[in-house]
Amino acid sequence: MTSTVSDFQDERPPYLLAGIVALATLILYVATLAPTAQFWDTPEYIAAAYVLGIPHPPGNPLFVILAHTWGLVPWMHAYAARINLMSAVMSALTAGFWFLIGERWLRSIVPARWPRRATALAGAVLAATAYTVWNQSVVNEKVYTVSLLSIAMVLWLAVRWGDERGGSGRDHHLLVIVYLLALTATNHLMGLLVAPAVVVYVLYTDPRVFLSPKFLAWAAVAVALGVSLWLFLLLRAPHFPAINEGEPTNWAALDSVLNRTQYAKPPVTQRQADFAAQIGMWWQYFGWQWAKDWAGGVQRALAVAFGALGLLGAWRHWKADKRSALAMTALLVTLVPILIFYLNFKYGFSQYADRPTLPREVRERDYFFICSFAIWGLWAAMGLAAIMDWVQSALRARVGDENRRWALATPVLLVALVPFFGNRISASRAGEWMARDFAYDMLQSVDPYGVLVTAGDNDTFPLWYAQEVEHIRQDVTVLNLSLANTDWYDRQLERRPLATFDSASAPAMWRTRSYPKPAGPLWSMSIAELDSIPSYYELQDKRMLDIAGFAIALDPTRLGRPWIERADVMVLRAIQDQFGKRPIVFARTVAGYPDRFGLTPNLVGQGMVRLLVASPVPVNDTIQLSTEMGLVNMPRSRELLEKVYHAHTAARHRPLGWLDVPSENIPATYAYLYQTMGLMLAKTDQQAAMKMLTLADSMVKNTSYGRPAVR
Repeated sequence: MTSTVSDFQDERPPYLLAGIVALATLILYVATLAPTAQFWDTPEYIAAAYVLGIPHPPGNPLFVILAHTWGLVPWMHAYAARINLMSAVMSALTAGFWFLIGERWLRSIVPARWPRRATALAGAVLAATAYTVWNQSVVNEKVYTVSLLSIAMVLWLAVRWGDERGGSGRDHHLLVIVYLLALTATNHLMGLLVAPAVVVYVLYTDPRVFLSPKFLAWAAVAVALGVSLWLFLLLRAPHFPAINEGEPTNWAALDSVLNRTQYAKPPVTQRQADFAAQIGMWWQYFGWQWAKDWAGGVQRALAVAFGALGLLGAWRHWKADKRSALAMTALLVTLVPILIFYLNFKYGFSQYADRPTLPREVRERDYFFICSFAIWGLWAAMGLAAIMDWVQSALRARVGDENRRWALATPVLLVALVPFFGNRISASRAGEWMARDFAYDMLQSVDPYGVLVTAGDNDTFPLWYAQEVEHIRQDVTVLNLSLANTDWYDRQLERRPLATFDSASAPAMWRTRSYPKPAGPLWSMSIAELDSIPSYYELQDKRMLDIAGFAIALDPTRLGRPWIERADVMVLRAIQDQFGKRPIVFARTVAGYPDRFGLTPNLVGQGMVRLLVASPVPVNDTIQLSTEMGLVNMPRSRELLEKVYHAHTAARHRPLGWLDVPSENIPATYAYLYQTMGLMLAKTDQQAAMKMLTLADSMVKNTSYGRPAVR
């Protein structure tokens, strides 16, 4: 049986099958979908979509508008689940496009139609069930599933353009590609990484199109229309939505947001880790893709196996179709070495565990490489096709019919199911309520109208989600130490109106009396005064300040640095302006931060937070001293731990433990609280103590403190 390139070009793409592939993928993702917000950027982006706000730079206006619109439709009862579903739909559609692309590129490798389509299905399965792809597709952790879909769509349009007969109508595909590239840039620049592959594809096919004045003029219009969505940031920011990061109310601020100035990353020429180590970090993540649930040795063996399978597929691809192979190579070169060089990461969070002093990323960064892992699935499928070709050739002497020989070779494709079985636990987020329940528990620990000082993303973004989307304890003002170093964040807190305390939705402990609503902004300063505060003040030696009656020590030795940051100033000003009017509360996640200013005797613990009180508190029946937690208000803490907190969420069995080790301080905080309180109650209430200690044991087993570290 022989087929010509013309035959392959004229064969209609199997869109119905692609739709079935997308639907099956969506069913898998929905079955493992996160029911609510998760940690890291998930709650920030869901809340930004809800309020039509601006998440952290570069602002991602396309995502915000898409998610806000999607969230208006009650696909699911919970708003967060709706936005997570959008991520699943984006990735499921992407799987359909991978099937179409794979089927088209396999036509010159597997001439038998149904074995070819089965091979394309294998490629889609590999791409969809690779650990990072699957894990990111069941939650809206970031904007990358939108970028993944745009890359697959653009690549498919380039393939269709290449198959079209000559004529001006064919270039309409290219104009759509140009528009999509410009549009996806307003979601995230990741979507642009497919551009080199498109250019290669076009140059190989018909380079004259780039010389057409008419095409170039319309392409300029398409680009202008696509990137015009960035103006959303400039138009929305002056309305001061609840989430308005960077506050791009003018052109200079917009430029700062788009260029991510806030993060002050060094130029790529100033490497934050050596390039070989950065490549090694990608390889570490590549090793996770095929069986994250299984032992480390198996993971590494499968990484080598699937790496070799992809290289075999690349060789077979180049042999069969140099045009598409060149485009695919350009795409992977862009997505791996060039992207790694551009991102210029520090050493990976879990990389070189035996060298603890290395500068490290605060979390694993595998999601930046999501597209390279998906694309590798296509080449791995071509590798399987090459093996099938060898098998059918070996059968030639015994089986005369070529179609039957290819069909007999298809069991080789079962290899594509390895990631499905090897990632089914670690990739799933089904039943994981930890971030949302943590936010509820933290906010309900705070006295009405309290000012809550938090540390970073994981103890702040879930609170934003809980307040803005689920309207939980909106009377609490969250003062984040990381963001308080920026002028725009401080301006927003100053402008933010104070919500009225809703006693009906608060725990019983906060319903015993009425709480008058304080008046005025957080700081007694004008916006101009706020903007004049420098990023730091030098601190040569120890100084003592009287702030709201507290003896504040500014000691370089205790602070660990010869300066105080803008955030320190903002916290101290909040104490000065609000103490006595509003409760000042420090989350336990800020650890010893308030103690460094000499406030330890004035801090009383109540569950997850420590309340600042006017005078040093003596130890008595109500206030007890713990070596681990300091002064503790026993009745209030006990009521929180026994009647308010979602202990079952932290204690529920997780087969592989808490997989995201960088965020395990949250479940560890629960374990620490319940264990300490259990020990403190041991002499007075053994039954309650035993219950808390049992819960603490279940909680700590989920973390690396109570079990071997996750591989």
